[in-house]
Amino acid sequence: MAQLFFKHGAMNSGKSIEILKVAHNYEEQNKPVLIFTSGIDDRDEVGYVSSRIGLRRKAIPVFEETDIFEYVKNHQEQNGLLHCILVDEVQFLKKEQILQLTKIVDDLNIPVMGFGLKNDFQNELFEGSRYMLIYSDKIEEMKTICWFCHKKATMNLRVDENNKPIYTGEQIHIAGNDTYYPVCRKCHANPPL
Repeated sequence: MAQLFFKHGAMNSGKSIEILKVAHNYEEQNKPVLIFTSGIDDRDEVGYVSSRIGLRRKAIPVFEETDIFEYVKNHQEQNGLLHCILVDEVQFLKKEQILQLTKIVDDLNIPVMGFGLKNDFQNELFEGSRYMLIYSDKIEEMKTICWFCHKKATMNLRVDENNKPIYTGEQIHIAGNDTYYPVCRKCHANPPL
């Protein structure tokens, strides 16, 4: 029976490399998958899942108007059985798109794995993450260590161009290691910068 999985972690916890690994494992056994990613993530190029270790792969970009359920349903009708749907940067999806992922699982019987951040730099849930936490059958934390100490990182610290912490502003700011650090709760509140 298909299930909806939410695999979340702080920045640098290996979410994108895990998607690429899962896709490879399915496809090595001739089991087709579809990979989606947020259309607003343009760090590498729109429509790519890119890992910090250098691996990348083309993916279907999801924009606000994208109906993921209809895309998957039409693709399967034209191309045959899909074995898994993988979604990177799932935190940027809207509630309606998370509900579309549940329909893929429930109506099409295809497992869906969503990977993303749980909380933003202000420690508020992203819309997509909130609804993944509500609707997922299985939730798994992907772990990494704090940038500044030995504890587990559970938060993301945003810094400005002078490496000074930022605690207010727009929720979504697409950037990488130059702007965000994975941190523990203590180092989020008092970063040793």
